[in-house]
Amino acid sequence: MAADPLSITKLQAWYGESHILHGVDLNVRQGEVVTLLGRNGAGRTTTLRAILGLTGQRRGTVTINGVETTQLAPHRIARLGVGYCPEERGIFSSLSAEENLLLPPRLAAGGMEVDEIYAMFPNLKERAKSPGTRLSGGEQQMLALARILRSGARLLLLDEISEGLAPVIVQKLGEVIRALKTRGFTIVLVEQNFRFAAPLADRFYVMEHGKIVKQFAQSELEQQRGMLHEFLGV
Repeated sequence: MAADPLSITKLQAWYGESHILHGVDLNVRQGEVVTLLGRNGAGRTTTLRAILGLTGQRRGTVTINGVETTQLAPHRIARLGVGYCPEERGIFSSLSAEENLLLPPRLAAGGMEVDEIYAMFPNLKERAKSPGTRLSGGEQQMLALARILRSGARLLLLDEISEGLAPVIVQKLGEVIRALKTRGFTIVLVEQNFRFAAPLADRFYVMEHGKIVKQFAQSELEQQRGMLHEFLGV
């Protein structure tokens, strides 16, 4: 039986002297979309960064595709097939959209070809020669996501990809996530936009003060509305 793409046990993480994560336990099964919910400062983004070894000190276990990674450097973790789409997007303004797309190295076999990516994101094909500075926020977000699809990563860590975007772009990103799920990608979403995240996820983890305080499945969503209002105000 294949190992889960991601399994985390008792994960603690620090930024310098600041102790942010206090024993996070979660797992993500093959082909799942899992959403981390919580207020700002709950530790959701830090959890994604800690998975990749981008925080300072960390303790606990983070197992990716059966490999324990807490002693590995971030570039070695990425080569296990992990793609990270950070909130700040990281588009290079001096490069064209297509140059940005082609810049990251292949991490693993099976990455999408450029034609496949353009079929999924027609806007990017139209803007292929445009400098990064000329892209709209929505186009930059599509490009940030497209870049990791080309890399061969099959475990995607997506941080606030809908933030500040027009509803039509948010709808498009939802369609892309559904399409990736049908292709067997495993996705961890950090999202403040509950309306965007709710229909996409198979399971939800609620975080508060650097810990998981609740987990539930899509089928339990309605009965958890009271709890979500208490923790998230939604």
